[in-house]
Amino acid sequence: MRTDPLTRVSARLPVFPWDTLADVTATARAHPGGIVDLSVGTPVDPVAPVIQEALSAAASAPGYPTTAGTPALRASMVSALQRRYGITGLGEAAVLPVIGTKELIAWLPTLLGLGAADLVVVPELAYPTYDVGARLAGAGVLAADSLTQIGPRTPALVFLNSPSNPSGRVLGVEHLRKVVDWARERGVVVASDECYLGLAWDAEPLSVLHPDVCGGDHSGLLAIHSLSKTSSLAGYRAGFVAGDPQLVGELLAVRKHAGMMMPGPIQAAMVAALDDDAHEKQQRQRYARRRDVLLPAVRDAGLRVDHSEAGLYLWVTRDEPCRDTLAWFAEQGILVAPGEFYGASGSRHVRIALTATDERIGAAAQRLAALT
Repeated sequence: MRTDPLTRVSARLPVFPWDTLADVTATARAHPGGIVDLSVGTPVDPVAPVIQEALSAAASAPGYPTTAGTPALRASMVSALQRRYGITGLGEAAVLPVIGTKELIAWLPTLLGLGAADLVVVPELAYPTYDVGARLAGAGVLAADSLTQIGPRTPALVFLNSPSNPSGRVLGVEHLRKVVDWARERGVVVASDECYLGLAWDAEPLSVLHPDVCGGDHSGLLAIHSLSKTSSLAGYRAGFVAGDPQLVGELLAVRKHAGMMMPGPIQAAMVAALDDDAHEKQQRQRYARRRDVLLPAVRDAGLRVDHSEAGLYLWVTRDEPCRDTLAWFAEQGILVAPGEFYGASGSRHVRIALTATDERIGAAAQRLAALT
């Protein structure tokens, strides 16, 4: 039987999860005080002037940008990773700008040449795009948090995510070392999504590229970084990948053929964002302040907060199905994300984002306080 080519790829993909929230969104919007949307981790704070000025100054860019990034951008990526996260030993051939990290994650299995014979391992609680990327490549997917769950089959790619989206869980250095050693023994690529690495609260996350984890040897390792949260650049689609120069070189070669080029003005803006730590610290302080308001309000309302030691989310449960908790929050005019979006083990949790204005975070805390 013939398959319509327009549906062959989409048939492999799950329903887009956010499309299932229409009813609870309507309930939350009907609240007299208006909706407090804490469902999606989209930044709301203004882009720092130093970044806006760099973007504007580079606006006259009639030529094609380089896929590898400008020399200034490559130097800034290497410097920022060392300065902010203690990652040493990277050369400029070991970093590569990407058009938002979601794009890279979604296409990484394809860019690495994976297919139907390959297995991709993703966390049991996971950002859905890890699974989507494997599906786009036609590869198999296994959700597993421990090496023993993988069994005898050798995967081609293992995704890590620390701090975790959605749970805020931080993987310890011993766990990371064990994964790296196991993968190297088998020739497995490890891709570590570290988009929340700069947002630690109750634990200190480490990059998979940190010398305490990998011993200064980056072979077989990729670390994925984003400026969406730390610099409020979600709208700029400003991210990058770093690690094994051979792997990065392979990604570069394929991306050059595919035309995956970050616009030149965005590259200039990234340089400004990576070179300036003051705005990054200020943004972190904003999120810390909002967390200090929302976290006790959630707990005082009788809910349990699990993990959540880093990142931009609270991982919350009322010990009931997550859709019931979702509806309960919507009645208070607060929209959150059901944990089932991130895997079966999230079926009794909801994810609450800290990415709202001070006023909206305060409104959510007040509504929860009124229930006690």
